[in-house]
Amino acid sequence: MSPQAPITPEEAGLEVAVSVTTLPEGVRELEVIGVRHGAFAAQDGGDTSGFGGLVSPIVMPLPSERPYGGWFDAAAEEIELALADRGLPMASAVDKIVVDRGEITFFVHREHLLAFAQVLRDEPALRFEMCMGVNGVHYPGDIGRELHAVYPFFSVTHNRRIRVEVTCPDLDSHIPSIVSVYPANDWHERETYDFFGIIFDGHPSLMRIEMPDDWPGHPQRKDYPLGGIPVEYKGAEIPPPDQRRAYT
Repeated sequence: MSPQAPITPEEAGLEVAVSVTTLPEGVRELEVIGVRHGAFAAQDGGDTSGFGGLVSPIVMPLPSERPYGGWFDAAAEEIELALADRGLPMASAVDKIVVDRGEITFFVHREHLLAFAQVLRDEPALRFEMCMGVNGVHYPGDIGRELHAVYPFFSVTHNRRIRVEVTCPDLDSHIPSIVSVYPANDWHERETYDFFGIIFDGHPSLMRIEMPDDWPGHPQRKDYPLGGIPVEYKGAEIPPPDQRRAYT
């Protein structure tokens, strides 16, 4: 599947049923990066999932504006001060901050991820002692930032949760490892590398964790075939979803 250029709802002939009045405080617009057709991207009919006619925009929220509400403002200010103490301006480390559905997400530039993680862990007013892992996401239409790594953090001390999101392009899929700061992220980074192909620089032993070592490709990327791949060790082959069953 080739990456799609960003497309507006009007260009796609869509009426996006999202009113600015229904969005959380601080979020007023959405960035449309593509359009989703069907549930399984089947192009030639035969999709019997019931979702074959689905057409919906793929959207990203734009930056939120202060005040964010609740403890979010205090946390953002503490992060900004802690980064400044390390000689790193907030604007250089963070691309945007999004408050959506009662959660706060910091979009961090990958070259500053390690410093940002150290601030989250070490600052007494933050104390995010736990990184709950890392999840990969693939947006082929998000040109120049097709791969996203999403880190949920939890503070046992303050009973708070935040999310950190880092992006990288398909052609340069490198993100620094944070295992030196959060050692328990070791296997999570290996899994994200295995399924999405994100290379975590500095990881102590980056290798596949679930797929065979010689497996071609990364199975959870959107451009990975949905079927027609010989099943390992069985000699069988699973056809693509739009060829598995038909009512004709």
